[in-house]
Amino acid sequence: MTARTATIRTLLLGIGISVLMGSCAEKESKDWTLVPYPNSVSVVPGVFSLEEGVTISSSNPELESTVDYFKELAANLNIATDNGANQLIVLEINQGAGTNEEGYELNVSEDEIKIVASHPKGIFYGLMTVWQELKLSGSKKVPCGIVKDEPRFGYRGFMLDESRYFYGKEKVKQLINYMSVFKLNTFHWHLTDAPGWRIEIKSLPKLTTVGGKGNKKNPDAPVKYYTQAEIKEVIAYAAERFITIIPEIDMPGHATAANRAYPQFSGGGSEKRPDFTFDPGQEGTYIYLTKILKEVAELFPSKYIHLGGDEVHFGNQQWGDNDSIQYLMEKEGLADLKEVEHYFMKRMTDTVETLGKQVAGWDEIIDAGADNTNTLVFWWRHDNEEALQKALDGGFNTILCPRRPLYFDFLQLGSHTNGRRWKGYCPIEDVYNYPDSTHQFSESEIKNIKGIQGQLWSERFDSDQWFDFMTYPRMMALSEAAWTQKESKNIERFNSTLPHIFKYLDEEAVYYFNPLDTLQRAEPVSK
Repeated sequence: MTARTATIRTLLLGIGISVLMGSCAEKESKDWTLVPYPNSVSVVPGVFSLEEGVTISSSNPELESTVDYFKELAANLNIATDNGANQLIVLEINQGAGTNEEGYELNVSEDEIKIVASHPKGIFYGLMTVWQELKLSGSKKVPCGIVKDEPRFGYRGFMLDESRYFYGKEKVKQLINYMSVFKLNTFHWHLTDAPGWRIEIKSLPKLTTVGGKGNKKNPDAPVKYYTQAEIKEVIAYAAERFITIIPEIDMPGHATAANRAYPQFSGGGSEKRPDFTFDPGQEGTYIYLTKILKEVAELFPSKYIHLGGDEVHFGNQQWGDNDSIQYLMEKEGLADLKEVEHYFMKRMTDTVETLGKQVAGWDEIIDAGADNTNTLVFWWRHDNEEALQKALDGGFNTILCPRRPLYFDFLQLGSHTNGRRWKGYCPIEDVYNYPDSTHQFSESEIKNIKGIQGQLWSERFDSDQWFDFMTYPRMMALSEAAWTQKESKNIERFNSTLPHIFKYLDEEAVYYFNPLDTLQRAEPVSK
């Protein structure tokens, strides 16, 4: 080769490299905009565009409802899914995919998105990742690359109290929508408490016609409750989004609404909380409550029924003067009223099990002699770490839901006025950083922690605006705390995504609180 030939070859090679580099530099590229953020993300130059529509490829009948749901969401983004587009989303269930049933792998090239999972749940969450990127980014393009993802906790929950204030079916459905988009999977429905009974029991109609009257602020408010048909509708709606609903029928305390309807089963209360309890001394009480739980068990597919079991001491003072309870104590050798409470809970637990369900309860249930093989414990008393330790040491499946930081009826800003405090409040960053900011669990303990849950108690929140203001975006922080592994969390990245979430909520007319601009809007006005 002559020197001149070598020089020409070098020049041509250089030109070729420059052309290739120019092509790569010009290739469109973007990052993901997601909450909760996936646990493994690799992005390469290029995008998958849905601007001309997309064809969804799946021959698995188990995925029909999920595909239909995604098509509905895509249509809302003006993305065609039935126009024979060359761009493909391929869905594949592979039992050997190596992920848990909610995990998925997302492979994105310029002409195909392939979602592989071991279960339809994983396909659903993979599609939610795609949809969320499209919605939050405001683009019809998805980054090329690979996402490998699965949740940190199997239980990712939100509880709504509708006894103290009744929000209604459409508001609950909206909540379920947001839960599904942000990958929460359990709705804990607090349907009975002292102010109102909110679930139809056909064999005991006065529970709703009498017990459904009133709310926390107004005991004369019109009767509000869910018919069993409405309950079934909400359950089906949630199931399409892979959300399980756990009903709560509170006992033996928080029973005032039920006792208004059927006072013969009241165990009395205290001066501040009259008729607060059911009567554990009457055999008829157990027959009555079994009727209720039988209808609840038939309605809800969930393996659990939550029996409450908390704060009985708030209103059991009259048990000490109750002849039937005194007779029970003598007959069963019960030393004090606490043992009466435990006797009651044991019997009702047995009833739930005969109905083919398992018991869930607030952390007081541990002391009632609960069986660690079939009881789900909700640790809520943030000031009682001993109760949490007792649950973990006892081998109980445990849900972390402490008042601080996961009670959304607590204030989220120091200058706010309508909400609870307990030597502080519950700002969004505390929700996001939980549980790692407060606990270091051992390997044996973490095995018993099944998940985390946020709660909205409704004593002070008597409108949809209040619901929104206290829930969003703290629920989104909860979703990342529940889904994303500790090492993959990044609050700066989360905060950078919030403006995209706010735009989405604005479009939905949701009255959220903006922690990035605390002067953005005022607290709602109560009725």
